[in-house]
Amino acid sequence: MKNPQTNDLNRREFLLAAAAVGALGATGLLGGCATSTTPAPDSVEPSAPEASPPPAPTPETAAPSAGSLPYDSVFPPHEPLGRGVGVMPGRVTWVRDAAAVNWDGSGFWWQTEHFNADTLRAMVADGIANLAGADSAATGWNALFEAHNARTGTAGGYRAGQSIAIKANMNGAGTFGRDENSAMSYTTPTLLRALLLSLVEDAGVAPAAIAVYDVCRIFPQHVRDLCSEGALAGVQFRYFDEGSPNDAVADPNAPLVWSADVAGDTNTVPTCVSEATYLINLASLKGHSYGLTLCSKNHFGSLMNSSRLRPPEAAGIHRYVSGQTMGSYTVLTDLFANHLLGGKTMLWMLDALVVATSEGASVTREAALWESAPFNGGFTASVFLSQDPVAIDSVGADFLINEPAVTSRNRALDGNLGVENYLHEAGLISAPPSGTTYRDGAGGAVENLGVHEHWNNTVERLYSRDRGEAEGIELSRILRG
Repeated sequence: MKNPQTNDLNRREFLLAAAAVGALGATGLLGGCATSTTPAPDSVEPSAPEASPPPAPTPETAAPSAGSLPYDSVFPPHEPLGRGVGVMPGRVTWVRDAAAVNWDGSGFWWQTEHFNADTLRAMVADGIANLAGADSAATGWNALFEAHNARTGTAGGYRAGQSIAIKANMNGAGTFGRDENSAMSYTTPTLLRALLLSLVEDAGVAPAAIAVYDVCRIFPQHVRDLCSEGALAGVQFRYFDEGSPNDAVADPNAPLVWSADVAGDTNTVPTCVSEATYLINLASLKGHSYGLTLCSKNHFGSLMNSSRLRPPEAAGIHRYVSGQTMGSYTVLTDLFANHLLGGKTMLWMLDALVVATSEGASVTREAALWESAPFNGGFTASVFLSQDPVAIDSVGADFLINEPAVTSRNRALDGNLGVENYLHEAGLISAPPSGTTYRDGAGGAVENLGVHEHWNNTVERLYSRDRGEAEGIELSRILRG
């Protein structure tokens, strides 16, 4: 698939260049050149697990100075907490192409005519390659599967017949009903199709081995049609559809066990999750009435109990998210750690094409235009990918809480420092500030989930690995337009 933005670069050269300049700033080709950056290597071997983790830094430790501008994030600075994971440890790939979204505000935001399908297909392919430090999506997928398997004690990559469950975020798709024309936010159908095509065409996964799910919401017919036609014939959907073959079915032998005494229903995961070899978490970058919602909270739609429409409410877990204070137990960290959910996830993604200010707000063009560079009054038109769940949610949190177009419309997020409590708990998982002993849901200890820190400022957006440090987050950028 030819990409006109690469001009004289062929696809292989472009992808290798993107991987090598992941620490560049936010203007020009691939973001232009920020000061005080160190290019990332084209590829590195996955880091071997350490026999015992080094002493965790405290959250109060000041972040190292770097870049040409002073620290200005809403979040207080601190050293990296935890250790990066993934084939490129701590890497979060940010792909933006202004041509991906072309919406004048008419109709519903999700309609396919508002998105460039070819551009999105290229964004996913390029993002997979860059995330793995590879020269193509095919070799990138293989490297990502191998890295995940190595971390979970399994050799090799993806094998034919292994099943993959994709957790979409359909929260706004006819919430509590059957409204096919909801104006609220949910996974962009055209992006979901692009991801599925990459799995089938680049990774060699059979469509019938893929199940896309959200147990307490619906997948409108237009989504199912778009994402199961042509090369995708056979892709399954599992959701709230009682009496239908597509209905998500709970697995009573796959309970979710919390690391604290949470009063509420016992929860299980659906069979499409318990039977899957791998998960992909396709979350949304968006505000929430609790502040924000990212990859961890996306798994609220993986819980099944006595309430099909409101399982998190029946589980009694909302109070461990709303009004969070630093140093408190949170189910969001448990979801990262759980062997059935975070433990199976080989890829974490954030759909940031058209960002909503809150889960209950109708998506409008005006509210979806971001002020900061490189958006400059345009759509975010972005996708984020990582194998490090803590790193990708850290990056997502930085983008949301520092963006005036979001915080001016979401008072629950504006200045709400408690939203990062779960990231501190996750980064310091072996000795978290709350004193909780987090387990993997099967009684196993959890030593490391990934790395948490904040960028240096809202212009350069540099993390520790971008500045040449041995540990921390690397924000690798492919920015077009």
